[in-house]
Amino acid sequence: MANFLNFLLPQDKKFFPLFEKASANLQAISKVLVAMVSTEDSVKRRELIKEIERLEHVGDNITHEIFNELNANFITPFDREDIHELVSSLDDIVDYIHGSAKRIEHYKIEVLPTEVVKLAELVLSAAEELHKAIIELRQLKHANKIKEACVKINSIENHADDIFDMAIGRLFEEEKDAIKIIKMKEVLSALETATDKCEDASNVLEQIIVKNA
Repeated sequence: MANFLNFLLPQDKKFFPLFEKASANLQAISKVLVAMVSTEDSVKRRELIKEIERLEHVGDNITHEIFNELNANFITPFDREDIHELVSSLDDIVDYIHGSAKRIEHYKIEVLPTEVVKLAELVLSAAEELHKAIIELRQLKHANKIKEACVKINSIENHADDIFDMAIGRLFEEEKDAIKIIKMKEVLSALETATDKCEDASNVLEQIIVKNA
């Protein structure tokens, strides 16, 4: 009987709140990322890195919860493949945010270039647009709002590419220590890849709109 009732339960009572929970967590970890790369206080930075790690675990739990619902329910609000891709993309963004923070910690990088802060801010901007778009998934008749967010995310990703390229160029020109170059390049790459994953998520959202128009 419990399984039968679960089958009949409207899917907006299950999946949409979980999607929004995942994107809200992404937004939260992105805000902590910006705060972490913006502070020069080493103690504060370590505290913020721990918070990023905590939120990464929260994100993992939400992802597992959604996948469990996906496995347990025959009826889903969108194609199962689209749900899997969307959730995986959100999880990837969180992972790259966490990865960039752990690199800063493990490599004992104390001074961060302005480009790191700019990339972190772009990750946050993209995360905020994703959260807005995912909230609108409940009402696909408002698809234009989702499309607008996706266009903004695409623009953010392009801007991130430009900043990354300029940062790498300046790094090779000004830094003579090869080890420092490698360390900073990995941090910059993780942040730039996070914006790539934001675009991946927005592509899935556009795909959902097309299929459910």
